[in-house]
Amino acid sequence: MKIDDVSLTLFAWDDIPATRYGAHTGKFSGRSQLGLLTLKTDEGVEGHAFLGAASRSATIDAQSLIDYLKPMVMGQDPMAHESLYKGLHSRLRATTLRAIGAVDVALWDIAGKVAGMPIYKMLGAYRDSLPAYASSPTLESPEEYVEQALEFQAANWGAYKIHPPTQWKTDIKVCQAVREAVGDDYTLMLDSTWSYRYPEAVKVGRAIEELDYYWYEDPLAEEDIYNYVKLRQTLDIPILATEYSPGGFAGYAPWIMLHATDYLRGDVAVKGGLTPCIKAAHMAEGFGMNFEIHHGGNSLNNFANLQLCMHLSNCEFFEVLLPDGAQKYGMVQDVEVDANGMVHAPTGPGLGGDIDFDLIKAKTTETLR
Repeated sequence: MKIDDVSLTLFAWDDIPATRYGAHTGKFSGRSQLGLLTLKTDEGVEGHAFLGAASRSATIDAQSLIDYLKPMVMGQDPMAHESLYKGLHSRLRATTLRAIGAVDVALWDIAGKVAGMPIYKMLGAYRDSLPAYASSPTLESPEEYVEQALEFQAANWGAYKIHPPTQWKTDIKVCQAVREAVGDDYTLMLDSTWSYRYPEAVKVGRAIEELDYYWYEDPLAEEDIYNYVKLRQTLDIPILATEYSPGGFAGYAPWIMLHATDYLRGDVAVKGGLTPCIKAAHMAEGFGMNFEIHHGGNSLNNFANLQLCMHLSNCEFFEVLLPDGAQKYGMVQDVEVDANGMVHAPTGPGLGGDIDFDLIKAKTTETLR
C-alpha cells in the first residue's frame, strides 16, 4: 500500500461566538477556516484530519503542509509510522507542529481503517470511557464562574477548570467563590495561562492549595523552567505544565530531569500528532507522572485525543473547552458527554468520527494539492 494523493480542502467556519481564554488568545469571534486533510492510498483507503481552530485559521499552516510535508509522504507506506514521523519532523524548520500533527493523525486514521478497529484498540485499549471536565472561557466576574460551575456540577461532569481573568488578586477571588459554591468535594482546577510572575504564582498557588484544587496549570511562562522548579519546591498542589513547552516531544526531557512539573501535558495539534503524544505519555508513565491531554482545537483532533485517552492509563480526564460554538464544527456527530459526565470511545475504525462532508463541500473556499 502506498500514498498516492494528498489534498487539503479549506472550508469556512462561520458564526463563532466571542471567546477568550487569556492573553494568549485575546478575544476572537466571527469567522475562521478549517482544513480537511485527505491522504489517499492506491488501495482506496483514505485517512483524514482537520487543520486549524476557531482562533487559528488553517491558512496559517496550510501551504507549508502541501509544500514541505506532502512530498515526504507521497509514494510511502502509510503504515510506517515511525519513519514517516521522523521524516515529517525533520521539516519543522519549514513548517509547523500543527501541520505535522495533521499529517500524523491522518496516517493513524488510515492505520485504524486498515486494521478495521478504532485507533485505541489497535494501540491497546485501557478503557472505553473517561470522565469529562468543563474547561471555562475567561468570564467577566466571579458570579459568572459560579453559575457555570454549578451548571456542570449539576450535569454530573467530573470536574470544572477555571481560565481566570489573569489578574492574580481577582483570580484568587474567583477560585474562592467557585469553591464556596460547589462545596468541598467537587473537583476544581485552575489554568492561569502563563500569566504570573513567580511571586504572584506562589500567592495564587498557596490560596488554591487551601481551597483543595486538584491541579495548578501553567501559572508561569512556558519557557521559565527555573521558576517552575522553585514553584514546585514551594507548593504542595500538583503543577501541570508543558502544554506549549518549547521543543515538541524532545522538550519534555528537561522538565522531567529538573523536577519542574508534576504532570506532563499535550495534544495532537500542539505536539505534532498522535505519535509524539503516545511517546510522551509512556515516558511520563515510566516516571509515575500523568499525561493530561489538552483540548485539540477542532472536532477531529478531539476524536484523536479521545482515542489517546482510551489507550492511556495515566490520563484522568477528557477536556471539553467551552463554549461549544467555538470548538465543535465539521462533524455529523461530535464527541458528547453523557448524563453521568462521561465520554465514550468511538466504535468505528480509525478516528471513528463521522465527518460532515456535505457541510464541507458547501463551505469550501479552496483546495490545495
